[in-house]
Amino acid sequence: MNSYFADMHIHIGRDMYGKPVKITASKSLTLTNILEEASRNKGIDMIGVIDCHAPAVQQEIKQLINAGRAYELQDGGIRFENVVLVLGSEIEIYDENCQGPIHILAFFPTLSKIEVFSEWLAMNMKNITLSSQRYYGSAKELQYKVKELEGLFIPAHVFTPFKSLYGKGVIKSLREVFDPDLIDGIELGLSSDTSMADQISELHDYTFLTNSDAHSLPKIAREYQEITMLEPSFKEFNWSLHRVAGREIKRNFGMNPQLGKYHTTVCSSCLRELPVNALACKSCGCEKIIKGVFDRIQELDDGKFNPKNRPPYLYQVPLEYLPSLGPKTMQKLLHRFGTEMNVIHHASIEQLRQVVPEKLAHSIIQLREGELRIHAGGGGRYGSIETS
Repeated sequence: MNSYFADMHIHIGRDMYGKPVKITASKSLTLTNILEEASRNKGIDMIGVIDCHAPAVQQEIKQLINAGRAYELQDGGIRFENVVLVLGSEIEIYDENCQGPIHILAFFPTLSKIEVFSEWLAMNMKNITLSSQRYYGSAKELQYKVKELEGLFIPAHVFTPFKSLYGKGVIKSLREVFDPDLIDGIELGLSSDTSMADQISELHDYTFLTNSDAHSLPKIAREYQEITMLEPSFKEFNWSLHRVAGREIKRNFGMNPQLGKYHTTVCSSCLRELPVNALACKSCGCEKIIKGVFDRIQELDDGKFNPKNRPPYLYQVPLEYLPSLGPKTMQKLLHRFGTEMNVIHHASIEQLRQVVPEKLAHSIIQLREGELRIHAGGGGRYGSIETS
């Protein structure tokens, strides 16, 4: 059994024709650029691209396969250089039960399976070419279709104040919306971690995922997991979610929840931090309050914390968060160590000192060990770090 790094929530900004897929994502975030960045610079072994339902994205995959640059694996997934692509789709649900919108992730083993899914989705969605579009149907019907096609079903960034399972404050249990037996894992999101999520007992039996939700190339692998598998593939990923035959999530790597942009409750206008029961902002008078993830989880806490069988959740921040690490210095590090994963996980302090100044080398080690000081974020504004 081996260990592999995986980031399973990456968006596509533009398709092969230059047309938008995720409108808010970077234009440079094309499928080919994502694969090359993950393989050559990030050092991520497996990625989930969650806009693969778009027909033009599927065409680009076929183009890479026909050019001999990629190939389908017998156990599911697409191999490109040193990375395996798992074909995914992010979908927005809003039915009479969920009082949405709620985002979910669906993953499929083969190109043919996701093509069938896209054909079905096009009958239940206005614009199949775009990311995270609204699906017109019930959540359970969507679950049944995903399972019919041998796919995986994972609620996305479940505590985010907007477009998530628990975030709006309306839903108290996933059973109000989903068939709990047809959920394969739970994605936590940037403003929460394992210990926070485990305050909700109905989540105890699910595997937790930490993913980047990347909207640009540098954001790939800002959160990720280390997975124990024989090799990266759809089947092995599926088995790791259900802890089959030694496959499992070995470690989750995520930013300290305080760095997430929705961690604290704030005024939507001036972003002043507020108590959870505030009716209006004392600073500017605004009555629109954005409830933070921390406070939302306290509301959902049912007093049955159960941390057993959870892998370690290790706080890390991406290298790009370090104030003194610019593009030229990053290139020096990549030239010396190959990938960002090698810099973050394997380079010794002595090796780092040979490439970068002492203070920056020390900051990278602090990053690795989760020792950087944090200023909390909220209301759509990310937190920040201090380096000594």
